[in-house]
Amino acid sequence: MKHYFNSSLGRLRLVAFLEGISLVLLVFIGVPLKYSMGNPTVVKAIGPVHGVLFILFVFLAIGVAVEYKWKFMTTTWKVLVASFIPFGTFYIDRTILKKFEGKSSPN
Repeated sequence: MKHYFNSSLGRLRLVAFLEGISLVLLVFIGVPLKYSMGNPTVVKAIGPVHGVLFILFVFLAIGVAVEYKWKFMTTTWKVLVASFIPFGTFYIDRTILKKFEGKSSPN
């Protein structure tokens, strides 16, 4: 777990995981509860947390993209779009972000 805090890529991977979990909770638990049972409690609790995690994910992704000199059309846009799709950040973590783990940034 410590390795997630040692680099900007590790922090991005951690925030991607948390952002993905919060989106899944909202889409699959919060929204159905709100609209089928009229109970917005989960959405009110998780919604703001997800919003902060989403914004943090975008800023970290852009920072890592600059640090690692990612090409926008091949890597950066895929990472950013993944945050809009349930399970997208988990997929991107496995297919893109994990490949950069252990590699030092070019800077």
